[in-house]
Amino acid sequence: MQETCRELDIRQSMGRTGSCYDNAAAESFFGSLKSEIGRETWPTRAEARADTFQWITYYNHRRLHSAIGYQTPHEERQRRSHPLTLAA
Repeated sequence: MQETCRELDIRQSMGRTGSCYDNAAAESFFGSLKSEIGRETWPTRAEARADTFQWITYYNHRRLHSAIGYQTPHEERQRRSHPLTLAA
């Protein structure tokens, strides 16, 4: 597998041995992607890419996530990016 990845110029995901949490967010995202549009077939790669992009936009801006207080990832990112007001 490593040789095939090198030939295709793909970097393998390398987490710590024995830690199931290293890729938890990515695994959750791809699990959602596969369950929601993973059974589709597209006539062209361009159409597949366009539908995937559309789904990612939906996922980030409209889909509510229980792990972040039933907000969208975009809302949570906005909330975390505001600078804190310092106390006097």
